[in-house]
Amino acid sequence: MLEVRHLNVSYGQAQALFDVSFVVPVGKLVLIQGLNGAGKSTLLKSIMGLMPEAQGQINWWGESLTHLAPFERSQRGLGYVPEDRRLFAALTVKQNLEIASQVEMSRTPKVQTMQLADVLTLFPALAGMLDRPASQISGGEQQMLALGRTLMTQARMLLLDEPCEGIAPVLVEAIAASLQKLKGQGYTLLVAEQNQTLRGMADQVLQLVSGSMSQSD
Repeated sequence: MLEVRHLNVSYGQAQALFDVSFVVPVGKLVLIQGLNGAGKSTLLKSIMGLMPEAQGQINWWGESLTHLAPFERSQRGLGYVPEDRRLFAALTVKQNLEIASQVEMSRTPKVQTMQLADVLTLFPALAGMLDRPASQISGGEQQMLALGRTLMTQARMLLLDEPCEGIAPVLVEAIAASLQKLKGQGYTLLVAEQNQTLRGMADQVLQLVSGSMSQSD
């Protein structure tokens, strides 16, 4: 499981997170909700080691990640999909997926390897556009590609920043269904989102308000 204890993060003199603590059990979906500016993205970035000023304790499967670089955290099985997706726009859909499969993993739980065929089964909409540049597919399809690419790194926990924001409703439903399937397969999901799209399938909902965490009703 993922444990975050007493996490404090600042941007220079401005503090963004205040003593944030929570646990994400293995195989569960925990939803972090909050308005823009509440600190949701900062929280996910901190877990991935992208916030050098972060102070606190982050453990994954009993191992401290606090002093590990982002690529080392990825090797441990954490997969991060930022809100802007960070796709290789000039590469094709297939190339975006295949480049992720070259990431070397270490110290991750023994799980079934996620192959290209598995990603296309999870996101069948991508199957017909494998040779299309990532820049020429819709926002919802790009989100599917970003999720698929992260899965190809053999991540066992997905950190998702606003995965359903600004996407056509039919594709939101497809992404939500895919996340439900992943959860059923034992993946651990931490989702930051300000809308209510995934609330019904969450095992726990936490509220982030001005950088402080609380249990949602």
